[in-house]
Amino acid sequence: MARKFLYVVTGLVVLVIAALLAYRLWGMQIIRAVMVPREAFVAIAPLPANAYDDPKMWIARPDIAKDNPALWTPEGVKDGHSPEKAPEKAAVFFIHPTSYITTLGDAHWNMRLDDQESLATARRFVKNQASAFNAAGSIWAPRYRQANYGAFLTDKPAAEQSLAAAYRDVAQAFAAFLKANPQGPLILAAHSQGSHHLLRLLRERATDKGLTDRIAAVYAVGWPISVEADLPALGLPACARRDQAHCIVSWQSYAEPADPSAVIESFERKPSFTGKPHKGTHMLCTNPITGAFNGAAPASANRGTLDARDADKPTRLVPGIVPARCDTSGVLMIGQPVDMGPFTLPGNNYHVYDYALFWADVREDAKQRLSAFLKK
Repeated sequence: MARKFLYVVTGLVVLVIAALLAYRLWGMQIIRAVMVPREAFVAIAPLPANAYDDPKMWIARPDIAKDNPALWTPEGVKDGHSPEKAPEKAAVFFIHPTSYITTLGDAHWNMRLDDQESLATARRFVKNQASAFNAAGSIWAPRYRQANYGAFLTDKPAAEQSLAAAYRDVAQAFAAFLKANPQGPLILAAHSQGSHHLLRLLRERATDKGLTDRIAAVYAVGWPISVEADLPALGLPACARRDQAHCIVSWQSYAEPADPSAVIESFERKPSFTGKPHKGTHMLCTNPITGAFNGAAPASANRGTLDARDADKPTRLVPGIVPARCDTSGVLMIGQPVDMGPFTLPGNNYHVYDYALFWADVREDAKQRLSAFLKK
């Protein structure tokens, strides 16, 4: 009996090892097979022209005082959002990343606005990401009919169609944001799919000096940007140092040993904003600890990482957890893998944690760039 039990245990161990090996070798292929929607793309109707006049279409905006996730700060942070609208504050437009993640038969190409599970996840992203900016200004974070996560795993025409549909909502929300904030400095921030839409906004408005002159900083995090082939079309340069305003910040986080090949291959395959090929160009990497273009910083300089692993305990801000080094590949290396939770992607990709790893550094960065902007 004992021997039979050992055989069963041994068999289970072998299966687990085989599964882990298969995931390591074919992780992205497995993810694509499960998560790319199988239905045909169905166009979604435009929202009403005044849709974003309704506070219910926003996860966060200044007049939402109750249950506003963007107002959150971890315990011990003393420079939290002030409800008084002061002239030195910015209006912050934040586009949340993909929270619509489905498998197999449940998948649509675009999220429905009544999808409560995806909305709850989006609210968590706003809490853990957009909150980093609440010391620099009042945050506006729209709901939008985002593209399914699977849209980023395929070259099917439906993927681009779903992203275009999502962008239409974002552009409409941005117009409402500008209408409500006709003057003063702006901070534009996003992550992942949100950064994809934010960069399109910048490209389409690059010649609008009335807008670009108001931008204190852009945080297009978790999305590759070519220094040579994309930046020239965006109307703003890369941020070279932390005391610089009117510039763009971006990084993509990986632990070592890193395998960013999936991101690089997709980046090189996609068209650029200038029409030049991406291949052979450099991805923008801002070191979030120093605020500088490229470079390295030790873990001891990291002002604070969000630790939200224990759902039963408040999220903690812990300094000195990870270093940051911009690699020649264009991605940001954070040293050896750290336990941030269950959402590390294949290749030691810490994409989900791009903001959380450097939450306190982003907070300081936004304050300093706004200060530099106001001194102009």
